[in-house]
Amino acid sequence: MTFVSAVAATATAAHTTTTTAATRGFLSPTGVEIAFVLVGLVTFGAALVTVTTRQLVHAALWLVVALGGLAVEYLLLTAEFIAWVQVLIYVGSVVVLLLFGLMLTKAPIGRSPDADSGNRWAALTVAVAAAAALVWVVVDAFRTTWIDLDGPAAGSTEATGASLFQNWVLPFEALSVLLLAALVGAIVLSRKAKAEGAEQTAKGGVR
Repeated sequence: MTFVSAVAATATAAHTTTTTAATRGFLSPTGVEIAFVLVGLVTFGAALVTVTTRQLVHAALWLVVALGGLAVEYLLLTAEFIAWVQVLIYVGSVVVLLLFGLMLTKAPIGRSPDADSGNRWAALTVAVAAAAALVWVVVDAFRTTWIDLDGPAAGSTEATGASLFQNWVLPFEALSVLLLAALVGAIVLSRKAKAEGAEQTAKGGVR
């Protein structure tokens, strides 16, 4: 009886989702959907400026806008955990690291002619091919899925944490071990390079 009840509940939920998708359609967007499209256009514009500007500092700042726009899109899709991870890791760590790298290497503040390698058409071809592949994969994976933006949060921290540490705990731990191994390897290589440099300096001083 339990199996029959589960099958009946699944069929009812699928029928309800299909009915909701059929009654709403795409010609009556909600406020959340309109905001999603507007934020997506702003994010696309910021990403376009990021890869076309010749000022490195401006490119990094526009990258902040693009990544922040993605975080807002995740919030609109009720994926709050992914949104805050996007802000903390990409906006708060990756972009800050890029800015520090630009400052430490004394990158030019104004327009830099070195920022254009002359391979625009090759880069554009690769970008369009990658975008087409990503769009095809996403559309094919979620072709029959209808996300109710006005319903309960499906990507909350509780739901994501339960899925991560129940269904994906082994890959999560394997990834942590891989990152730890990479960190240990980096430390070993840096210490070896320092030891070789000190040895060569000592030999030069003896001579």
